[in-house]
Amino acid sequence: MEATALSAIEFDEHFNYDNLNRRQRKRLRRESKKLIGLNKQLDLKYIHPMTHNQKRTFNSFNQGQQLLLHGVAGTGKTFISLYLSLKELMDQGLYEKVVIVRSVVPTRDMGFLPGNQKEKARVYEAPYYSICSELFNRGDAYDIIKNKGYVEFISTSYVRGTTLSDCIVIVDECQNLNFHELDSIITRAGENCRIIFCGDFRQSDLIRESEKKGINSFINVVNNMRSFDLIEFNESDIVRSDLVKEYILSKLKHGIYT
Repeated sequence: MEATALSAIEFDEHFNYDNLNRRQRKRLRRESKKLIGLNKQLDLKYIHPMTHNQKRTFNSFNQGQQLLLHGVAGTGKTFISLYLSLKELMDQGLYEKVVIVRSVVPTRDMGFLPGNQKEKARVYEAPYYSICSELFNRGDAYDIIKNKGYVEFISTSYVRGTTLSDCIVIVDECQNLNFHELDSIITRAGENCRIIFCGDFRQSDLIRESEKKGINSFINVVNNMRSFDLIEFNESDIVRSDLVKEYILSKLKHGIYT
């Protein structure tokens, strides 16, 4: 993806304080002080959307919509979701962190892995280490923003009972969640929360057919909500590599969807 370094942010030039309530102004001042320091330590690349549906995603996000990005592998759904979320966090300071939620399917239980809870979760965070390394041009970028509290990773096993406020939530690989789990996550959204769902029902690791249908039911529900934009990524949006695109096209041609 074409990228250039993002310069330091001058908050007053990008935001109209008159449109904020008292709590938002206080939070903006607090977060901006911290984020100025973060911007000095990390330079976020500027990413251009590469396809029509990526451009739609950028526009919808910038208009404040909640998002459900659905479609084939290799289309950059997770990549652009994390980029847009981090850019919003670092530019505006209206959110305290980015929360990444992901299922631990196919096992649904991290107990088989060695180490403590934090060490077990690290296995499922590998894609975000890779994305952040590319976005910030340094291999320790994910560790830096996580240690500073700007990114939090949680599994769906620990969502219940929490309230997600003052954050942007990315629900990744959402095809591996049944309807009850998807319902549990969205009903955790508190004040000043934005949410992005990413997934593809054709890549589900779920075993029971009744659970696999959960994503389709969920899509039907949010597609009727004005606050949500459902963006369907198709074969023309594949940007990972020519090999991946060729393989997926051949797979779909033969009616193979898993």
